Amino acid sequence: MDEKFSGFSADLLKFLNDLKKNNNRDWFNENKDRYLNSVANPICQFVAAMGPRLEKIAKYYVADPRRHGGSMFRIYRDARFSKDKRPYKEHVGCQFRHVAGKDAHAPGFYIHFEPNNILVGGGIWMPPSDALFKIRSAIAEKPDEWKKIVNNKSFKNRFGEIRGDTLTRPPRGFNKEYPMIEEIKRKSFFVMQPVDNKFIQTPKFITEVEHIFKAASPLMEFLTRAVELKYN
Repeated sequence: MDEKFSGFSADLLKFLNDLKKNNNRDWFNENKDRYLNSVANPICQFVAAMGPRLEKIAKYYVADPRRHGGSMFRIYRDARFSKDKRPYKEHVGCQFRHVAGKDAHAPGFYIHFEPNNILVGGGIWMPPSDALFKIRSAIAEKPDEWKKIVNNKSFKNRFGEIRGDTLTRPPRGFNKEYPMIEEIKRKSFFVMQPVDNKFIQTPKFITEVEHIFKAASPLMEFLTRAVELKYN
């Protein structure tokens, strides 16, 4: 149990449910204080409480509790180039990214808050081409190290398989005969563990997040070193 985190209120997920039914600016503006009190501020407090725990797992990864520009993603959608004009995301995400990372495409530990779809894990999502090439090359050059991580029994029991969209053909520069070609074809590399809605209301949630981040740490270290960044 952590003195700094006593659990989220039930209204965090209820707010997101209500937002899904009322995804418009008038409703959100009328409920802005509720958003701050039930969602944004508690999540920022949680991020702050995660800081010392995260530092013990991976000291170059950052728990930034700022509401703007910190670990919590903005709830506002960028709908300028989308046919979907809903102004707000209907979930809340937190990414604890590497100190060298500037955006969501850097390696990071991640928490996804959404009713009946709460996920905790880590990895790298749609990295830029240079970083993606480095990761693919690391897997090709160290297939045994990669297999040791992803085939570990406790790792598989907790996360299942590595996730991420894949190419239909081997990427340029990689022969189809490579031992790990199916992994090399991925465009993202991440793992996630589901968590029950009710569990986030308990003080034990932060300890479970810590355990999940520790379990994901071998994958995170491989990815971090692959893109030539320090891990610990």
